[in-house]
Amino acid sequence: MDIRKLNMDEEPPMDLLLLADPSRILVEEYLQRGECFVAERDGQIIGVYVLLPTRPEMVELVNIAVIGTQHGRGIGKQLIINAIQTAKSSGYRTIEVGTGNSSIGQLAFYQKCGFRIIGIDIDFFIRHYSEEIFENGIQCKDMVRLSQDL
Repeated sequence: MDIRKLNMDEEPPMDLLLLADPSRILVEEYLQRGECFVAERDGQIIGVYVLLPTRPEMVELVNIAVIGTQHGRGIGKQLIINAIQTAKSSGYRTIEVGTGNSSIGQLAFYQKCGFRIIGIDIDFFIRHYSEEIFENGIQCKDMVRLSQDL
């Protein structure tokens, strides 16, 4: 598997990006300001992540997704490791990520990758998404913010 920055003339893999964030408007907005990276195997894009500079010396991992047929194979962890290395080599000192209060698997995953919970943005998903989101039988209302020093 190879992970590389998406070229300017390539279309971002919206189907994958929308797996991690159902708002096409928000995805298109942060794609304009961030950098998109793709994981490929045998010429097929199987994973994606987007890094978005937020403050001096800080970058946010705003989207990470792997195609369903490749889940459970360590690709997500390789994407996280690559994102951390990319952020560090770009001079950032902190990487952040946010996920929904209902995203139980993602919360565990990020913590296993060294992220620590630093706060909660109450009602984030109610304010920024027009349709309700449910995962694991729980309404996604709050953004759980996690961070890692680089």
